[in-house]
Amino acid sequence: MGAKIKKGDLVEVIAGRTSDEKKLKERNKRREEVGLAPLQPGDKGKQGRVLAVYRDRDRVLVEGVNIRTHHVREGQNQQGQTTGGIEYREAPIHISNVALVDPKSKKPTRVGFREEQEERDGRIRTVRVRYAKKSGEAI
Repeated sequence: MGAKIKKGDLVEVIAGRTSDEKKLKERNKRREEVGLAPLQPGDKGKQGRVLAVYRDRDRVLVEGVNIRTHHVREGQNQQGQTTGGIEYREAPIHISNVALVDPKSKKPTRVGFREEQEERDGRIRTVRVRYAKKSGEAI
């Protein structure tokens, strides 16, 4: 699965807590009846570009997804400016929770590989190409 996702790919979060307002309100209404705290919206359904792939840990860093708070100690940087405060950073998520987005329909899709003939410098080469299973378009 990890071989299919590369840096710069457009992916969508397909698993995890939903960010759909209607579903969240319905779920929180039931939780309130039982006396539980309401759930916060999640990242499911969000799309973003892959910033980094960590193959050894089977995780990907996606732009704008899984934002975490990082408290930075106050200090001075090399320019003499004081730094510190609260920063918001993306944290890696498991590669199984994201799917590549079909370039045609802009929806998550399965990915396949096919071999295509390519001519370069007068020589014909066989190249493996990733393609979206729904539309058949190369990714």
